[in-house]
Parts: sequence; structure tokens; C-alpha cells
Amino acid sequence: MENCTGVREFVFLGLTQDPDASGLLFLLLLLVYVTTLLGNLLIMVTVTCDSHLHTPMYLLLHNLSVLDICFSSITAPNVLIDLLSWKKAISFNGCITQMFFFHLLGGADVFSLSVMALDRYVAISRPLHYVTIMSRGRCSALIAASWLGGFVHSIVQISLLLPLPFRERERERERERDHAHALQDSTM
Repeated sequence: MENCTGVREFVFLGLTQDPDASGLLFLLLLLVYVTTLLGNLLIMVTVTCDSHLHTPMYLLLHNLSVLDICFSSITAPNVLIDLLSWKKAISFNGCITQMFFFHLLGGADVFSLSVMALDRYVAISRPLHYVTIMSRGRCSALIAASWLGGFVHSIVQISLLLPLPFRERERERERERDHAHALQDSTM
């Protein structure tokens, strides 16, 4: 019988071990993240402030911008922090929470894109019936359904993930320590 303990955290290997490259990656990823936030905020403000844009297509685009802001905010801040910190780890609960929201928003994003495709299909194939088929109420229901679909997807993924045996074997840790000591002794 092996001695197993539950995993409390996961260690990130990182994109690079070079501090100079980490600083450059930090600036590049920060620029991409801020650009993503500002672009999506601009779309949201424009759709909200202009009453002419309160149509199903722009409401769906507004929803997609909200999803994109939330989706990019799940991992980007952690990656940016980890690029600058010495301790590159995430707790088990933090990892599960991050994965839940990653799947929730990713699933809702995919369903929202499908709803947007349906909206454009109706606008092209049935232009005279578009207003009755894609009413504001139906558009809101489809947006809610996309969020619900993402939630169901996330619950399924997490329920499949949690039973997996995330265990840290004591023998493997001892072997790693012995290997590290052997390397340290051989370099002296």
C-alpha cells in the first residue's frame, strides 16, 4: 500500500525561467489583456448608449463582449502575476474554481456564437419575418439559454474532473529529493 496524500496545490512550470524574458512576456500579455478589455468595453458602451443599436444583433454582440471580458479575466491576471512572482502555484480549490468559470464562460461563449449565427440566418433567409422571429424577448431568452448551456457544460466537466485521483505519492517526492541531493553533491 502506497502512502498518498491529497494535492493542496499545483505548481506552474511557467513559460520561461529567464527573468528578462518573463518581463518581456509580462508587458506583451498585459498589452494584449488591456487591449481586449478596452475593445470589449468600447463595444459595450457603444451598444448601451446608442438607442439605435438596441437590436437583437447588437444585444448579442454586447453579450459576447461581456463574455469575452469575463473569459479573458479568468486566466490572464493569474498568468501576469505568476510571470512576476517567485511562487508559481495555484491551490487545488483555486484551480477547480478557475476551471469551473473557464468552462462556464467558454461554453456560454460557444452557445452565444451559435445564437448569433441563428440571428444572422434568420435575418438573411427570412428578412420579412425577422422582427417577429427575433423579438427582444426571444433574444433575451436565447442569451439566457446560452449562459445556462455554459453552466450545464461546466457542471458536467467539473463533475467528471473531481473524482480523478489527484494524489501526491510519497515515494515520488522522496525520489525527487534524493535526485536533487545527488545533483547538488555531484556539482560540488
